[in-house]
Amino acid sequence: MAWNEPGGDKKDPWGGGGDKGPPDLDEAFKKLQEKLAGIFGGGKPSADGGNSSGPTEISGGFIALVLLALVAVWAALGVYQVDEKDRAVVLRFGKYVDTYGPGLHWNPPLVESKTIVRVTEERQYSSQGLMLTEDENIVESPLTVQYNVADPKAFVLNVKNPELSLQQATDSALRHVVGSSKLDDVVSVGRQQIGVEVKARLQEYLDNYGTGIQVVKINIQEAKPPAEVKEAYDDVIKAREDQERYINEAQAYSNGIIPESRGKAQRLIEEANGYQAKVIVEAQGEAQRFEKLLAEYIKAPEVTRERLYLDAVEDVMSASSKVLIDVEGGNNMMYIPLDKIMEAQPASNQTTSSRTPSVSEIADEVINKLRQDQTVTRRGESR
Repeated sequence: MAWNEPGGDKKDPWGGGGDKGPPDLDEAFKKLQEKLAGIFGGGKPSADGGNSSGPTEISGGFIALVLLALVAVWAALGVYQVDEKDRAVVLRFGKYVDTYGPGLHWNPPLVESKTIVRVTEERQYSSQGLMLTEDENIVESPLTVQYNVADPKAFVLNVKNPELSLQQATDSALRHVVGSSKLDDVVSVGRQQIGVEVKARLQEYLDNYGTGIQVVKINIQEAKPPAEVKEAYDDVIKAREDQERYINEAQAYSNGIIPESRGKAQRLIEEANGYQAKVIVEAQGEAQRFEKLLAEYIKAPEVTRERLYLDAVEDVMSASSKVLIDVEGGNNMMYIPLDKIMEAQPASNQTTSSRTPSVSEIADEVINKLRQDQTVTRRGESR
């Protein structure tokens, strides 16, 4: 049963009698204030519930404790760590102090400020646009710039927005190089050289600006003409490919025909040299044979003359299959078919000897027969 109901014990849970009203909040708050003042060294409460020393005052120890806590928090906020791939650019009251490498560092807050810059990461920027070449052709040339931060101090302090400066410098360098090149160099054979020139010019611009950016590589992608003239450009490319093909075919033909002609010329030269040597040797041999024949002729003129005659007849008959002979003192001319005579030889001769008689042997036989006939004729006339 509640304390304030009929029949209850009338005991007030707030420490008062059952006949008293609800507790006074002002009095409870005053008691709490007195306890806090006692804890932090305040004066003792007076008899009427006040403080004997006047208004409540915070002691010096409490203030020192609060200041110490604030200093600890302030010091803790200044501790930071720099990774291996980063560098920290430190400013003191806005003035550059130093660039810190990897490790644990501390800077006083509100006094020094830091900017972490990633220096080992290779960054990338892509750009493209329509440009006018030296031969007044419009071409779209995309490229990709790979770069990193070489000087963190310059990257943070010298330029407000170094990456924006990089973009603008890239466009300027690319347009300058493409504007000094012809269309064929931009779209085909000279693309690599254009990339080298753009890299050198872009790095020069960035160094002049003091951005602290180092260009690693320039990738010139495949350049192409605007869509409005693509068909005409494709025709030009096809004609250029046909030209290269015809040149290669002509070069291949030239490489095949020239060595062959040189070989034929060399063969003719060698044959001519061989014929020259042969004629000279034969002439020398004939001269030596004539000298020997002259010596024999001096010794026996008749025999030598007869032998020369027979040799001449043999040479003539060896080149002819038919012979006409005029008999001395006669009116008839004898026809001798040597080929028929050779074919009509008796079978006995063929069986006894497998050797075919030569033309000189047949000629000797014919001449002997003619001489015999002539002798018989002369004897008949003498009778």
